[in-house]
This record gives sequence, structure tokens and C-alpha cells, in this order.
Amino acid sequence: MFKRYELHNHTNESDAPISCAELIELMAEDGVDCFALTDHNTVSGHYKVRRIMAEQDVSVQCAYGMEYTTYFGHIVCPVLERYVPWDCIDRHKPELLFKACKEAGGITGIAHPFSYGEPFAKGCRFEMKISDFSDVDYIEIINNPEPIHTVNGPAIRWWEQLVLDGVRLSACAGMDLHKRTDLMANRFATYAEGEVGGDALNELRAALAKQRTWVSRGVLLTWEMTEEQVRFALCDVKKPGFAYPSKYTLTLKNREGERAFDISDGTLTLPLSALADVEIPKLYEDSLDLAELVCVAPVIRK
Repeated sequence: MFKRYELHNHTNESDAPISCAELIELMAEDGVDCFALTDHNTVSGHYKVRRIMAEQDVSVQCAYGMEYTTYFGHIVCPVLERYVPWDCIDRHKPELLFKACKEAGGITGIAHPFSYGEPFAKGCRFEMKISDFSDVDYIEIINNPEPIHTVNGPAIRWWEQLVLDGVRLSACAGMDLHKRTDLMANRFATYAEGEVGGDALNELRAALAKQRTWVSRGVLLTWEMTEEQVRFALCDVKKPGFAYPSKYTLTLKNREGERAFDISDGTLTLPLSALADVEIPKLYEDSLDLAELVCVAPVIRK
């Protein structure tokens, strides 16, 4: 089975009007398997959510984290059980903070890397210079409130270029939720494989370690590889509000370019010889415009 993760959310412990209790209620109502509490520069909401979760019988699991909000970009840690000081922050060597968070058992991601910066929102654009991604788990390639072409598009392309250059990084999405809203419908979420009754946080860690996450609005593009072929298939995860198209197009991107295939009937098989050593699969509706992107699937490595 696949589990849905909402890895970027805020409450009135930082800059959002909704309470911890309202965030839990919203996530449970929308069928989320695991959500992260990532308030700006504080873990003050952790004990409140733990208390509410202990007192109530809720169907959703919480990941306790934080979002480092700096003048040079945002580092989102959907799992960070304790406050890790960030006096080591250095825009020219952010590896110091990523490493400190990883040593504390955290999961680390780069949030909305191409968000508008000055003069609109100082610090939202990621301007730190990373030379070593070994302590970075993922890039938030989709930040749902941001424009798809001007902000999320460059984030997708940056992640793709890093992957094709040999960096092993997962892709994730975030609602960057600040208020109670029905706008989660037809928006991107992060998915990972799991077991019924399994611990969603452990399953997320395992997925990130293997770069086996999906970013999707409601249908996942899955693949299985044998010694001779790769079989692609569509899997409906029934995300609330997903608008089902009549046609699906699969694309494969490698260093030489990107090819498109019709997968409207739900499956497609290609010989392994037709694939490069590294391929990035994506799923679109009818056209290949980013506005019709449905899913970014795990990278294929031969």
C-alpha cells in the first residue's frame, strides 16, 4: 500500500492562525496518514500535539519537526524531535546545520528553493551554497501555494539536474499550510510505500534512504524492473479532490533529453535497453505543460 505524507505545516505556535488541534483535525479529515509539524524556528507545539494525540483517538500520525527560517533560505525538517541550535548557520557552508540535524535523528529538506526573495519575502529563496548533499534527504520540488511555472518548475529542474549529475536525493511536496482550507484538493502530496498497521515515520525514513518517494496529486506512476524490461503502471491512491483526466502521458528524462509515451490504458512496458542508466519518470495529463503534471515518480537506475 501507499501512505500519504503532508510534510510542511504551520500553526499559531509560529505564523499561522490555526491551532495544533485544528491542524490535527484537518489532516485526519482529509485522509492523511502522517503529517509533520514544522513551525518556524520553534518546537513549542510538540508537547501540545503529543498531548492532544494521546487524549484523542485519531487516525493520523504526527512527525514532530521544525522549519529553520533564515535570511538565506528555509530548511524544513519534518522530523526533528528536539530543538537543534542554529548558531552554526553559514550561507556558504549550510552542511554544518544539515549535519547537526541529521546527527539529532532528523529528516532534512530544502523548502521552496526558488520562492520569490527580495523585495517580496526576504529569505524565502534558497541562497545557500551546498557542495555536499550527503546530509540532505530531499528537495521540496512542489510547494503548493507557489506558482507552478515560476517557482516550482525551477525547483523540479534543479532536482532533476542534481539527480542526473549523480546526487541521490528524494523529491517531496509540501502544502506549507498556514490556515484551515479546502485547497488541499487536487494539490500535490508525498507518498511512500508502507504496510497496513506499519509505522509511517519508519516507512518514510526507509523511503527517503532509497529515494523511493512519489510526488502526486492523486495517481501514482509506479514501475518494476527486470533484467529485460521495465513495466510502468498507474495506481490510484484516491486522494480527495483529484480531478481524473481522460488521458495520461508518461515521460522519461535522462541526460540526452526527454521522451513521451501514452499510458492512458494504465500500463506500459519498455525494453530495458531503451532506457539510459538514469531516468526520471513523470506523469502528465494530456499535454506536457507543468500545469498538467500529475506525478513525479522515483528515479530509475539500471
